[in-house]
Amino acid sequence: MDNTSKDLRLAVLIDADNIPYHNIKGMLEEIAKYGNPTFKRIYGDWTKPTVVGWKGVLLDYAITPIQQYSYTSGKNATDSAMIIDAMDILYTGRVDGFCLVSSDSDFTRLATRLREAGMIVYGMGEQKTPSAFRAACDKFIYLEILQVREKKTDTEKTKTTKDKRNSISKADKQLVSLISTSINDIADEDGWAYLGELGNLLLKKQPDFDSRNFGFNKLVQLLKSFPDFEIDIRESGKKTGKLVYVRTV
Repeated sequence: MDNTSKDLRLAVLIDADNIPYHNIKGMLEEIAKYGNPTFKRIYGDWTKPTVVGWKGVLLDYAITPIQQYSYTSGKNATDSAMIIDAMDILYTGRVDGFCLVSSDSDFTRLATRLREAGMIVYGMGEQKTPSAFRAACDKFIYLEILQVREKKTDTEKTKTTKDKRNSISKADKQLVSLISTSINDIADEDGWAYLGELGNLLLKKQPDFDSRNFGFNKLVQLLKSFPDFEIDIRESGKKTGKLVYVRTV
């Protein structure tokens, strides 16, 4: 799966009930990496004060609000409206994939159904998102890593570096095992695996895998932080661009 295509037509459907509005800038910038948002819709009961923050940003980002009243107490009518719309959009044949923005496990079956229909499904939500929904997507992105950060002082940068190391050390064994196994799955006779293929395989195994979850912008930076992996940068045969390969030490 090519996650870098700019030609994919995506339907972006946002659940306003449990997604903070201040994430919108980072969300749309992230979505632009994967395709062109043909549909941008957000669902909620706009008569409630809990979604008032969204009203101020909808026009700025050309997002269409969909009104859904809560007909019955305790039932989430917003989820139902979003699911019905997703299926309607699917049958139009006008998109290549969906981006479901929610931290609600109710969209697990929807993500699975869309993938069964041949759609690419990206999920976005907070780290509290249930694992079932994360696993149902081709790729799941945590909103926490998309939040805009102010420039840091030297002291803060030092602290950030330490935080990265602490974050990595806690996940060392599982993370190294996941990466090592994946490298071995696709390695050539000399043990080398192409970084692009490795990244795709890691997502297939663990849809919420993202080097940014560990404080690194790129997968190669994450790999370099471990002594367990060797990096080899090769000429691609073209004037621009190089190929990165990795193997276990």
